[in-house]
Formats: sequence, C-alpha cells, structure tokens
Amino acid sequence: MNQIIRHSALCASVVVLLFGGRDQSAMAHEGATVVFFNGEVASLDEQSSLHSAIAVRDGHIVAIGSDEDVMAHATEATNRIDLQGRFLAPGFVEGHGHFMSLGYARTNLELASTRTWQEIVDLVGSAAATRSPGEWIVGRGWHQEKWDVMPDDAIEGYPVHHLLSQVAPNHPVLLTHASGHMAIANAAAMKLAGLDASTKNPSGGEILRDKDGQPTGVLRETAQGIVARMHSAAQAARTASQKMQDAESAFRLATRDCLSKGVTSFHDAGVSFREIDELRQLQDKGLARVRLHVMVRDAPQIMKERLAEYRTADVTDRMLVVRGIKQMIDGALGAHGAWLLEPYADLPSSRGLNLDSMDRLKQTAILAAEQNYQLCIHAIGDRANREVLDLYDFVQRMYPHVRDLRWRIEHAQHLHPDDIPRFAELNVIPSMQAVHCTSDAPFVVERLGEERARLGAYAWRSLTDSGAVMINGTDAPVEDVSPIASFYATVTRRRNDGTVFFPEQCLSREEALATYTRNAAWAGFKEDVSGTLEVGKEADFVVLSQNLLSCDEGDIPDTRVHLTVVAGKICYSDTELAPAVAYP
Repeated sequence: MNQIIRHSALCASVVVLLFGGRDQSAMAHEGATVVFFNGEVASLDEQSSLHSAIAVRDGHIVAIGSDEDVMAHATEATNRIDLQGRFLAPGFVEGHGHFMSLGYARTNLELASTRTWQEIVDLVGSAAATRSPGEWIVGRGWHQEKWDVMPDDAIEGYPVHHLLSQVAPNHPVLLTHASGHMAIANAAAMKLAGLDASTKNPSGGEILRDKDGQPTGVLRETAQGIVARMHSAAQAARTASQKMQDAESAFRLATRDCLSKGVTSFHDAGVSFREIDELRQLQDKGLARVRLHVMVRDAPQIMKERLAEYRTADVTDRMLVVRGIKQMIDGALGAHGAWLLEPYADLPSSRGLNLDSMDRLKQTAILAAEQNYQLCIHAIGDRANREVLDLYDFVQRMYPHVRDLRWRIEHAQHLHPDDIPRFAELNVIPSMQAVHCTSDAPFVVERLGEERARLGAYAWRSLTDSGAVMINGTDAPVEDVSPIASFYATVTRRRNDGTVFFPEQCLSREEALATYTRNAAWAGFKEDVSGTLEVGKEADFVVLSQNLLSCDEGDIPDTRVHLTVVAGKICYSDTELAPAVAYP
C-alpha cells in the first residue's frame, strides 16, 4: 500500500486545480447540490474514517462527516437524501473487463447458466427456428467443467459439433467458451471458413480433431480466428447506420448492467482505435454514465503511429481515458491454454500455449515506455507470468529515467512462489479477478495438481503481504460484472458447494474493498481524484443494503445495490430513497 500512500500528499494541491483554483472554504459557501445523511459512510481513506453524511456539488465531494457538520453545507435548494442507515462506499471500479463485449453478450445466446451440452444444443435449435438461413448464431459462456454430465462423444473433455450441425444445418454457429479462449463451431461455420482435415494449426492455437483427423469444431486460442474472421466479415458488411445502432444498444446495455451492480468506473481490457472512436461518438451523444479507462489493443504498426494522438494524460473529470496498452502472452487454464513451467497434471503432453513472441512483446514494451503508456499483459500460467516479469524488469533497467510506470499483469492466476515477491519489487500490479478463483476451483487442482495449486493459484494473500497492490474485477462478460460476488470470493474463497479453496489466501474485508476502490483508482492513475471519499474528489459512490465491512459473512452475497452515483448524479436507483437521472 506504500505506493498509494506516497501520492496522498499531492491531493490537497490537486483539489485546488480540480476546482479552477477555488479553495475548499469557497466551495462550502456555495452550498451543496445534494446531501446524503443518516448513513454508514466508509471513506476508505488512510485512516479508514467512518462518517454518517456526505455532500456533493459540481460532481465533487464538498463535505464528509457527521450529519450536523455536513448539513451546514445545505441550502434551501439542496436535495436531502435520508439513507436510513444504509451503507455508502466509494463506487466500485471494474479492474478488468470488456465493456462493449458485455453489452453485445446481452444480445447473443447467454450460455453461462447451462448445465448440459444438450441444453446448449436446444438453445441453438430454437434460435435457428426463428432466423433466416445463413444468419449467424453466436453465444458465449459455456464451460464443460460446470456441466452435470459430459456428452458421450466428448474428445479431450470437450464436445463435438455434430449435434449443433444437426439442429442448425443452414446457420453458421460460433459459441465462445466462458474464458474467451476457446470456441466451438458447427459444420456450416467451418465450411464458410474453409476449415477441414487439411487445415493446419495456426501459431498459438489448436484445432481439436477426432481419431480420423477431422475437426471436432472446438478451436483453442488463436484457432478461433479461423471461424471468427468469417463472422467479423459478416458484421462488417452491415451499413454504418446499422453498426452504430448496434453499438449504441450494446453501450446502453453494458452501462445499465454496470450501474445496477454499483460499478462507476471500468478498466476496459483491450479495444482497437476504431472502437475508441466509436466510444467517443457514443459519449458525444451524452450516453456516458460509467467512467471508462481503456487499454489499446491494435496492430503493432498502427499503435506505433497513433498512440501519441490518442493518449489522454489529463484524467480529471474525463469519462473516457486512453493510456493503457493490452497484450496477451498465453491463454486460459480452463482451456489448457495457460503457459506453464511444468506440464498439465491432467494433460501431460502439454504445457499450454504461448500466444505471442517475446520479441514482439519486447518491442511493444519499449513503445509503451517511450510513449508513457501503461502496459497491461494477460498472463495466467506460471511460465507466462515469469516471462512477463522478466520483460518488465528488462525494460525498467533499459529506461531507468522512466518512473511510476504502474505496469500490470492481467489475471496473474498461477504463479511460481519464487515470482510472488517480484510484483512488489518491480512495482507491477496484479490485476486479478477473485470470482475466477471460486468459479474455476472445480478444475484448478485437476489442471495443476494439489501442490502447485496450493502454493501459487490465486495467491492474493501472498501477493498483498509481499507489498503488491492487487486490484479486482470480473473479466465481464466472462463472469457477471457484480463486484459483490467478487468481493465475497476475495474474503471467503467459498465455492458453490460450500467448500473453501485454500482459505489461507483470503483477504480481510477492508483489503478486499480496497481492491475494488482505492487500489483500482491508483492502478488507473486516479488516486488523487477518486477511489476514496474525501473533499475535492469525484462524487462517485454506491449505496448498499448492508455494511460489507461488518455484516454476517453469509449475508454478503445478498447485498443489494440501492443507489449508484457518478459525478454526483444518481445514475441508478432501485429504492424509494431517490430517483435516477433520466437516460437520453
């Protein structure tokens, strides 16, 4: 936490800048727009201060303290909202997700809750019955480890396309795995892509095959692109008006989902420059309700040419910030794509997949250092994490004058114990998704073996104790964007069946809440304006049905989001306390 505290001394001077040079006493005389009182207000500041009221004006906090002290900032025009004892905390920051994908996922087949392969086949059959021949059927969220029963013809533990092809012979079908690192296509989709027994595995990917060498339809890692490019081409053929209409619908759906879960800021893990332009157009329409901190993911040459143009260094009051670069070095553990130091326990022939060359990643890292971009590399396996840590160490030595990089490793799910202290030593942020731990727990020991899983899988306690600043998230739409579910996983590591996955790695409740607020703001270079509730900071907070810091542990999953406030405006409400602002 020392990295965060070092910056707190700057906050007072920054506050003056935020308000155009006006001091805090001048702000108070103007009166508050809204006062929230009679609550339990957790500031998450250095002193872990607890209050009962908070006042807002011009999108920022002008007072926080007792009801009496804060009410001194109210005028006749001030809107007074009685919290009736509810818990108010800084707004949740989704530390790693995919904003537009979250919205688009709501318009496709949602497969996360399916319990059998046949259930998925039935959903595809129903969709085919209502669509024109040739129209794509896409979905996401299936996970073979979570099915009650495996199909009889499964190969390597994964389904085969035949039933999909039977129920949708005239529709190309592409169903993405919950992890996003695998997909299954039907015969129509494979035919469109020219995928057959003669097709070779692409670099960093694998086409699963039956005993006769025929593709089963299951495509691991980069092999997904063989079929996905055909779907992308079909999407690209839409008119510009259709594309923007679909984008606006996805944007609204993602916004609504986030706000209903208390998410006020969102670190978007990988968008192209074209998609950034699209986001700007949507925000220009006045649709912005969630603050977006995006990471660029585009072709290397395009990034080299355009990074400087797109970077937004001044984060104050911006709803869209561009200052990160996203890259990937390996795949996902569930799809046997995570790059490991030792073979998989349940697939001894494989150590996973390296998706990008170290030379290319090195060039990207140098580009990030030269252009002052935050580098965020996806690494799940212990080999992948070690390679990224080595790369970051090399670049930091190469550019000793470049300070406070705050480079990140996205996921950092499985670490060799020797590499755990290196995060703090190199000031590397482990951007983790706690809910992945409890979601993936049924197969982690199977993949890694008991000892490797115990020492290095989702090692939050070990990382935190070593001095690393962990942030939290859900990787939505891989998981539900709910911070409450991920918070619960962080403090309990409790699976759905009631068992606990290596409980010695749990965090305390305040530590867990910090991963979703204070730590995440620091990871986005916004610690001087957000992440805690202090005078002068952005008025982004959430009102919950119970106190996450003190309620019974078993009641945490039942916590409801009553109000979500962004820039002082109530953007979501499910209570009689106050209405939400109208969405244009």
